[in-house]
Amino acid sequence: MEKWDLYTIDREKINHVITRGDDVPKDLYHLVVHVCIFNAKNQMLIQQRQSFKEGWPNMWDVTVGGSAIIGENSRQAAMREVAEELGLKIDLENTSPVITKYFSEGFDDIYILEKEIDISKLILQYEEVQAVKWAGIEEILNMIGLKKFIPYDESFIHFLFHLHRTNSLYQK
Repeated sequence: MEKWDLYTIDREKINHVITRGDDVPKDLYHLVVHVCIFNAKNQMLIQQRQSFKEGWPNMWDVTVGGSAIIGENSRQAAMREVAEELGLKIDLENTSPVITKYFSEGFDDIYILEKEIDISKLILQYEEVQAVKWAGIEEILNMIGLKKFIPYDESFIHFLFHLHRTNSLYQK
């Protein structure tokens, strides 16, 4: 079973570990990461979750996501998730998350990068991913409307595409 480190609200790792599926104790948090890979055409690489996957089966999602396991920092978790789910090696050693979303049980660090990828060469993790494809913002928003994509708020999808184009919170 997957084991997670726990953190304070200030992201200080404490000497407490839980197993995936356990309740996160009150006032403690675990670390989640998402990686959104875009190409030069401003399309995001998206994945379709396996039909037997717990939580959002058959739904499309951003490139990858998952929880950090014991001993990992955010970048290490993001690189591992991309390698596991897509068979793709990326280097995030000098990269910071573009957004961190705090939620009731954790922190979600979101990385955005641009990389040209031949998706026919990806090695999909059978337990997690059944398909991948490149999709523009309109296609993703349409998929959300059709309930084929995890129901993120449309503003979040717009924000991800904005951050890819500008790497800024400001309009350019």
